[in-house]
Amino acid sequence: MNQKQKKLLFRILMAAVFLVPLYLVDLGIVKLSLPRWALLALFLVPYLLVGYDILRKAFLGIRNGQVFDENFLMTVATVGAIALGEYGEGVAVMLLYQVGELFQSIAVGRSRRNIAALMDIRPDYANIEEDGQLVRVDPDEVEVGSVIVVQPGEKVPLDGVVVEGSSNLDTAALTGESRPVDVGVDSPILSGSVNMTGLLKVRTTKGFDESTASRILDLVENAASRKSKSESFISKFARYYTPIVCYGALALAVLPPLFCMVTGIGMEPYASVGALWGDWVLRACTFLVISCPCALVISIPLSFFAGLGGAGSQGILIKGSNYLETLSRVKVVAFDKTGTITKGNFAVTAVHHSPFDDRKLLEYAALAECHSSHPISKSLQAAYGEPLDQGRVTDVEELSGHGVTARVDGHTVAVGNDKLMSRLGLESRPCHHVGTIIHVAVDGAYCGHIVIADELKENARRAVEELRRAGVEKTVMLTGDAESVAKNVAQQVGLTDYRAQLLPADKVACVEELLARCGGGKKLAFVGDGINDAPVLSRADIGIAMGALGSDAAIEAADVVLMDDDPVKIAKAIRISRKCLRIVKENIVFALGVKLVCLVLAALGIANMWLAVAADVGVMILAVLNAIRCLAVKDL
Repeated sequence: MNQKQKKLLFRILMAAVFLVPLYLVDLGIVKLSLPRWALLALFLVPYLLVGYDILRKAFLGIRNGQVFDENFLMTVATVGAIALGEYGEGVAVMLLYQVGELFQSIAVGRSRRNIAALMDIRPDYANIEEDGQLVRVDPDEVEVGSVIVVQPGEKVPLDGVVVEGSSNLDTAALTGESRPVDVGVDSPILSGSVNMTGLLKVRTTKGFDESTASRILDLVENAASRKSKSESFISKFARYYTPIVCYGALALAVLPPLFCMVTGIGMEPYASVGALWGDWVLRACTFLVISCPCALVISIPLSFFAGLGGAGSQGILIKGSNYLETLSRVKVVAFDKTGTITKGNFAVTAVHHSPFDDRKLLEYAALAECHSSHPISKSLQAAYGEPLDQGRVTDVEELSGHGVTARVDGHTVAVGNDKLMSRLGLESRPCHHVGTIIHVAVDGAYCGHIVIADELKENARRAVEELRRAGVEKTVMLTGDAESVAKNVAQQVGLTDYRAQLLPADKVACVEELLARCGGGKKLAFVGDGINDAPVLSRADIGIAMGALGSDAAIEAADVVLMDDDPVKIAKAIRISRKCLRIVKENIVFALGVKLVCLVLAALGIANMWLAVAADVGVMILAVLNAIRCLAVKDL
C-alpha cells in the first residue's frame, strides 16, 4: 500500500469512528438530546474528512466545463441526501464510495506491480573492463562491438554474442519459460536475460535502444495507447451516459411531484407538499448514486491491461488491446514455413547430376552465395567447409524469389530455383528427394542441383493441433519452396492447406484471397519471421512474428511477437484474448444489468441509499476482482 492509499485508509477509519456513534444517535438508538443544526454540524465532520477530495474534484470539473463525472454524481447525491435530513445515509454513501475507491486503487496497483515484476527486464548498468577493473557504465553508453562482462546474478544489458565463458541463462522474463538456457562461446545472448552461474564476456551486436529488452519495454509501454473497440465504446458510453442519468435524476426529482400537485393523484401518502418533494428528491439522489459508471470505466481498461500483462508474462507481446480484441476472433491462421514451422537449420543432403566433382559444384554455389546471410546460403557455405575468398566473386546480383547470379573466377554462375533456370532459358533436372532443390548453372550450362533439407520444429504439429482445439478452422502454409517440399511439410504437421513456389508478392495475394473468404467477423492471422514476410504481416488482420530469431522488419510489422519462437503459443495467445474478451463482456452485462434493475427500483421508491451503495461500490469491487482474473493465464 503506497502513501496515498494509507492516507485515504486513515481518513476512512477516522470518518467511520465519527459516523457510527452519530448514526446511532440519529436513529434514536442512543439517546442524546441535540438540536438538528448541531447534529448536522457533527455529521459534516466525517463527511468533509472522507469526502473533501471528491467535493474538490467536482468543483474543479464544474469550473473547467467537465461537469458530468462520478465526482459530480456523488457530490450532488450526498449533498442532496444531507439537505433532506438524511445525514447518516449521505455520509455513509460518501464513506463507502471511498472504500470502493481505495479497494480499486489497491487492486489496480497490485496488478500493475505484478505486471511490472514479470516484465522487470530493464538493465541498470553494464560492466566494461578497464585496466583489469570492472567499471559500471550506463548501457546506452556502450558502443556496438564492445566487450562487456556479465557476472552471475546480473541481467544481460545488451544483445550480443558470447566470446568467453559458459553459463545458464534465466530467460523467463523474455519468453515465459522457466527452463534455463545453456550458452557458451559463439552463443547469441539477449538483453533482459539473467546470468545464473558462470561469468560471461559478451561482444555487443546492438545498441541499447535496439536491444531486445528496450524494444520489449517499448512495445509494452505503447500498448496502452492502442485502445480496443470495447474500451473506446465504454469511453463514449460514459461521456453520454453520465449527462443522461443526471438529467434523468433531475426529471425524477421535479416532474412526479409537479404532476401530483397539479392533478392531486398520489398525494395521499404524504403529510405535506414538503414531504412529497423530499421523497422524490431523495429518490433522485439514490438514482444518481446507483448510476455512477465507475464499474465499467475502471474494470474494462483494467481487464485489457491485465490481459496484455498476462500474455507478456508468457513471452507473448501484444502491441495493444485493439490487437488483443481482434486476436479473439481469429479463425484462419496462415504460416510462413522456414523459421516458423521448420527450424531454418538447413543442411545439404545430396548433390545430383553434376558434371563436376560434388565439392566443385558446392564451391561454385557457396562462393556465389557468400554475400548472403540467408539460411540456405549459410548451409551451402557450411557444406563446403572451407574459408571462402570473396575476392574471387564479382558482379553479384540477387533476384528476389529466384536466386543469385555472380562471376566466380571469371565464370558466370547462377544459383537458385527452377524459376531462375527458366528465366535463363535452361532446362532443370527434376529431383524426387524431399527438400529444397538448389539448381546450379555455370557459363550458361545446367550443371546439376543440390538438395537441402530443413527440420520441423519439435512443437510444429502440436501447435496446429492446439490451434484446432482453440477453434481455428483453417491452417494454411505459404512458402516459396517447391511443391513436393510444401506438401510433405503440410502433411507432417497436419495443415488444412498449403501454397508453394510463392514470391513475396504472391504471399500478399494469397493472404488477400484468404481474407476475402473470411466472413461473419472472422479474422486471419499470419505467422512469419523473415524480412520478406513484413508486407504479409502488415496486410493480415493480425501479424504474428517469431521474435527471438525473427528479423527486425518482421517484428516491427507484426501486431504480436512470440519471444521464444514457439508456435504453440499462437493458440495460447488466442485463448488469452478470448478469456479477456469474455471477462470484459461479463463485466459489461453484470454492471449494466444490476444498475438497470436498481435504477428502476430507485425510481419506484423501493431502493434506498444503502442499496444504491451496493449497486455502485459493490458492483465496482466485483467487476475489478473479475478483471484481475485476466492475469491468470499460465494454465491456458
